[in-house]
Amino acid sequence: MPGWSGFELDRANILQWFPRYGHRPVCFQSPHEFRRVRLTVSDSQQVLPRAAEDARDIETRRRFADSTAPLRQKWLSRNSSYHVQRLRLLRKLVHPGARVLDIGCGTGEFLAALEPAKGVGLDFSPKMVELARARYPGLTFLEGIAEDLPVSDKFDVVLLGNMMGSLQDVWTAFRQLHKVCDADTRIIVTYYNFFWEPLIRLAEYLGLKMAQPRQNWLPLAEIRNNLDLAGFQSVKHGRHILCPFNIPVLAGLLNRYIAPLPGIQHLCLEMYTVARLKPRPRDYTVSVVIPCRNEAANIDPLVARTPDMGLGTEIIFVDGHSTDGTVEKIESAIARAPGGRSIRLLHQGDGVGKADAVHIGFRQAAGDILMILDADVTVQPEDLPKFYLALAEGHGEFANGTRLVYPMDDKSMRLLNLLGNKFFSVLLSWLLGQRVRDTLCGTKVFFRRHYAGIMGIRDTIGRADPFGDFELLFGASQRNLCIVELPVRYRERTYGETKISRFRNGWQLLRLCFVVWRRFKLL
Repeated sequence: MPGWSGFELDRANILQWFPRYGHRPVCFQSPHEFRRVRLTVSDSQQVLPRAAEDARDIETRRRFADSTAPLRQKWLSRNSSYHVQRLRLLRKLVHPGARVLDIGCGTGEFLAALEPAKGVGLDFSPKMVELARARYPGLTFLEGIAEDLPVSDKFDVVLLGNMMGSLQDVWTAFRQLHKVCDADTRIIVTYYNFFWEPLIRLAEYLGLKMAQPRQNWLPLAEIRNNLDLAGFQSVKHGRHILCPFNIPVLAGLLNRYIAPLPGIQHLCLEMYTVARLKPRPRDYTVSVVIPCRNEAANIDPLVARTPDMGLGTEIIFVDGHSTDGTVEKIESAIARAPGGRSIRLLHQGDGVGKADAVHIGFRQAAGDILMILDADVTVQPEDLPKFYLALAEGHGEFANGTRLVYPMDDKSMRLLNLLGNKFFSVLLSWLLGQRVRDTLCGTKVFFRRHYAGIMGIRDTIGRADPFGDFELLFGASQRNLCIVELPVRYRERTYGETKISRFRNGWQLLRLCFVVWRRFKLL
């Protein structure tokens, strides 16, 4: 659609909207002012020189927003069905009690509804800010533009809700976000799907939506590209809202059950992306948790083959009532361990199952990075440094192993297990909104500082996961962590027996997926 997707805003096209609201056009007589600037990398987070035309366009939009501020409540009420759907998505992405900065906050309704522990709203319209302060005195509202943030506090979440169209310079706005981000900050950007532009313009013409000046129409790929250029990494993205109107029964059916379906998602009205600041590489301490039951012959190879990583590596065995001498083997390995190498033995006590054993180990671990390594040595301990570097170099915050890339040993995975893995791979990829090739690989690695947040998923789905793999993936996704996958070789077990019951455990995992679908996928 020529003429609508560019960033340039000429005065005639913007000012054509003002007669609707009884305002006279604003004339600008500012001459061009140029100054020579030498830019260096150390200056790159500072505000760059702004062209006179850009300053003029920002002021025009500011005056327009001021003129529509008293009408905002009327339009929110008129299109309440759409805004309720938006709020449901934001509440899935933003946990109550977070520190939230809402850029383009309008009169503050969405910021207040997110129940932040610390809420700061920013808008370039003085009238919007004035109304927001009056309605929500417990929150902080500031006047300013995204291209020159007047705040430098750090936040858990920075929200740019449907305001991409009014940004004069998307790249600069994203660069400014460095002021308010740390390693765990999540940037949430929502905006309209370009596919809906003609319908949105028609709704404005018919008076079904508040009219706006000419907008930037950025596809999702372009938003993610600008985030990347500004030093941010996209964590996940998606689309929602197929029917923005309050049509009884039909709207709920379309938005809750039809909109999330593969393929249909691309037709949805609103798209979103979650991003994080690209971290700088650094070294960490590591804890390798090895749940084991009747794995006596594998203990010495596990100790010998697990490499030292980062600033120091501890190995934590969690025994689940072994009867074949596994405990004695671990105690012998501890006695023979060279000075400086930490090997610990924990007992499962009254608990049963791999998931319980893994979490016992995690709660006792001292390392910055937590790793799971299965005691059957089907995943090679020598592969663990790949996972360490994926996190230490900043490529991800949760690394999941996948056994389905390289050829497997002939007897390493039974046919039904393989088919089940592929089925759950497709199912979880859809539930999580990102590709997960192997959901049940026992090797999973993440930062200890994220452990409590990940396990918050149990408050919603319970403790039905027998292995712990699904709840870790679901929890990481719900905390908006950056999940990456690493291929590993999968070898045949040489000692002991598998602890998996294909049909019983498969049914448990299927039920768990249904709970997740109902609680998280349906908005």
